[in-house]
Amino acid sequence: MKTTAIRAADTGDVKRILHIYNQGIEDRIATLEVDQKDIAYMNNWLQQHQDRYAVIVAEQDGVVIGWASLNPYSQRCAYDGVADLSIYIDRAFRGKGVGSILLHRLEEIAKEKDFYKIVLFTFPFNKNSQGLYHKLGYRDVGVFEKQGILDGKYVDVKIMEKLL
Repeated sequence: MKTTAIRAADTGDVKRILHIYNQGIEDRIATLEVDQKDIAYMNNWLQQHQDRYAVIVAEQDGVVIGWASLNPYSQRCAYDGVADLSIYIDRAFRGKGVGSILLHRLEEIAKEKDFYKIVLFTFPFNKNSQGLYHKLGYRDVGVFEKQGILDGKYVDVKIMEKLL
């Protein structure tokens, strides 16, 4: 097995982050987004993820194969200690432990940045991602029924959380 390095994302990673995110959009298993994003969108997104809202990448042989981010959960100050998360893995590397490595490191960073809780939203049918989250101690909170529309159909969204 090749060594996977985890590090902070930088502007040189934007093309790979974009490519992997667009795979997630195409696959319809990880996001309600339906339109492919472009480099300007991703550059802006990365600029917004500063200070507490870290973006990290997983890299093998100098190639980014996955990424994860801490995202704002709410603008209300009462939720300052709660972060939302995103994890996306290149199709060729899914199911090979990359998500676990990223999530473990992201939790460490969240603690360092004074978050006490991470929440996430996933599709109830995405059993692979739920397996990852359950393995690392996340619990099911509930399901928002008909939370969004994907390809013209209502989609439920499952909420999961972990106290750090």
